[in-house]
Amino acid sequence: MKSSKLQDHLRRCHPDKTEKDLKYFQTLKDKFQKRPTLDRMFASTSQRNDDGLRASYNISLLIAKSGKPHTIGEKLIFPAVEEVLKTVLHKPASASSKEFP
Repeated sequence: MKSSKLQDHLRRCHPDKTEKDLKYFQTLKDKFQKRPTLDRMFASTSQRNDDGLRASYNISLLIAKSGKPHTIGEKLIFPAVEEVLKTVLHKPASASSKEFP
């Protein structure tokens, strides 16, 4: 937009802001760009959902690879929990699995 049209718009629509200096408008721009948006708010939630889905898949894969009925969960529960800790919480499973009875 031409600068003359911008100045005219500023005088007509925002007469209270005509006396403000450049720093005021730069601060407004920075605040506008840093405000929370939907993409930024849901980015971390999406990552957690993806990790949970990945852990669920890996646990199902362990059960399928065992070739036994699904009720074999007792023998697979510790490897499954270790997989959840490794995938979702991004923690080494060896330290946490020692705490189980």
